[in-house]
Amino acid sequence: MVAAPDSPAADAPVVLVVDDDDDLRAIVEFRLRREGLTVHSASDGDQALAVARDVMPQVCVLDVMMPKRSGHEVLRELRADPATRGIRVILLTARAQERDVNDGFELGADDYLTKPFSPGELATRVRAQLARARA
Repeated sequence: MVAAPDSPAADAPVVLVVDDDDDLRAIVEFRLRREGLTVHSASDGDQALAVARDVMPQVCVLDVMMPKRSGHEVLRELRADPATRGIRVILLTARAQERDVNDGFELGADDYLTKPFSPGELATRVRAQLARARA
């Protein structure tokens, strides 16, 4: 049986979407739910860490520039905690300079996608990270 977009299968992979832009977050959530994924969300860095520790997603789509804690700070904390170290992180940001990309990877990001972006490409990248997490 194929799960409806609003009700993923009980064993569906879990993704955390973190962005302070409500509209963008809703678009990403909708697209990933259409892919059959279980999606949780947060609107700032503090919420992101709390939700990540609570639901233990396989993948986190993480904005960089957010209130309270930046995506870089969240990523640093995820990597420092043995319980969350294995979460695959895709940074999704308007910061597209080579230094920004390098900084993200040096902090431990698994992928980096710049805004504006294609929701389809993001879904493909999430699937790729899920496959790597299972390997």
